[in-house]
Amino acid sequence: MMGLNRGDDTLATMRALRALGIAVDDEGATVRVSGGNFAADAGTIDCGNSGTTMRLLMGILAGRTSCALDGDASLRRRPMERVAAPLRSMGAEIATAAGGVPPVNMRLGGDLRAIDYALPVASAQVKSAILLAGLRANAVTTVRSPYASRDHTERMLASMGVSVRVDGLATSIQPGVLHAIELLEVPGDPSAAVFFLIAAAAKPRAKMLARDVCVNPTRTGAFEIMRSMGARLAVGAESLRHGEPVAAISIEGGAGLHGVEIPHEIVPSLIDEIPALCALATLAEGEFIVRGAAELRVKESDRIESTARMLRAFGAEAIETDDGIIVRGGATLRAPAAIDTNGDHRIGMSAAALAVAIGAPIEIRDSACIDTSFPDFATHWTAAFGMAYVDSY
Repeated sequence: MMGLNRGDDTLATMRALRALGIAVDDEGATVRVSGGNFAADAGTIDCGNSGTTMRLLMGILAGRTSCALDGDASLRRRPMERVAAPLRSMGAEIATAAGGVPPVNMRLGGDLRAIDYALPVASAQVKSAILLAGLRANAVTTVRSPYASRDHTERMLASMGVSVRVDGLATSIQPGVLHAIELLEVPGDPSAAVFFLIAAAAKPRAKMLARDVCVNPTRTGAFEIMRSMGARLAVGAESLRHGEPVAAISIEGGAGLHGVEIPHEIVPSLIDEIPALCALATLAEGEFIVRGAAELRVKESDRIESTARMLRAFGAEAIETDDGIIVRGGATLRAPAAIDTNGDHRIGMSAAALAVAIGAPIEIRDSACIDTSFPDFATHWTAAFGMAYVDSY
């Protein structure tokens, strides 16, 4: 693989695979993963802070090994029963701790049965875990979602020779064997690019071009909302990399912005970008309304509460609701003494974007958490905008 994000979540996945007996060679510019059998008894696997690592491994490892999937204090608060329950119905032996949280104990043995499963909420991670387990099921496995969600797993499996069928909001997979990809070029993460694009949108006369960004339709909801708010954002010509569309995205700052209400059906396509969009909304006229985003309550932090708190620290008006947030633009923003991330990388990067908007450096406490998804963020941010914030670990 080339272009791999070396954030903490990715590194946690690499360490977990090695602990499971899989050869993962880090060669600097590339990472090589060799196929093989998982250890029959792998002990405790540390997933760090990565819910994605844990949930996908639950699907991959179902029935294939005995191990305990564990993580840090934040990950130990995140719900895993939503993955464990459908995997149990496939015949996997899985136990979660009290409250349905990690550690997750997996048991070796047992054939897997195909299921036709309706997701109670749209979740790409739960869908992916079931599809990955379905590779070893006895027939076609189908997952039905109430709304569209990210489809990277389906695209990757299809590019590796698996029979995948998508019919509206239903995704079906035939059991099968994966064929290795000799060289996978990983496109840029739109959830990382959005912080730079939003900061540029907030800065008069700023111009920015982000190259090689994944523009998978299940990931471009934030860009669509930015345009609907009046941002001058354009997506260039697309090319395909192993089924994933890639393009350059340009933006010009200084446009007049206005608040919008995010349609609840597209929330899954921009769930990680909501804090950044809320930051942009503080600079817009009128109300910016998010509903149907209760999933934010169980991220690295209660992201509804932490987003509202961060915005209020800048002087913005932000109102929490049970499943979302309302931001009223037009308030006079000020530089807070400091912003606490509470271990949530997206809160820290959203605060950095607002620092650019007001043109003042701020202190971001516990900023080391940003390495979860964006290592060397401070270096890239300073190169793009100047010293917009001061690290505080």
